[in-house]
Amino acid sequence: MWRAEQGRGRGRVAGHDQETWSARALCRTADPDELFVDGAAQNQAKALCTGCPVRTECLAHALDQRIDHGVWGGMTDRERRALLRRRPTVTSWRRLLNAARMEYERQPHDGNRPLRQAVS
Repeated sequence: MWRAEQGRGRGRVAGHDQETWSARALCRTADPDELFVDGAAQNQAKALCTGCPVRTECLAHALDQRIDHGVWGGMTDRERRALLRRRPTVTSWRRLLNAARMEYERQPHDGNRPLRQAVS
């Protein structure tokens, strides 16, 4: 969702490595009007995130920056708000999600357990 947000006139946040991960985002060439949508159209936007190699980085950015619109890292604004309410003490979603990913990758699994379950 990074490219789409740039198209909306928003800039970078100092201290984050968006330039690194955003260059690999599947949505970098998508039309912002197709990504910042409401209602059922969000499912199509979320589908783009499914195979994205930087889904975790994108979600962490949206959560850390409290971005209030659009689909980021496969989650809608409503889903992100619910997660923020469930985990009000998290100070860095980037650190939390990176740690969860590393733990997930260390554990033997059948590949069917999504990372999202590790942080919910």
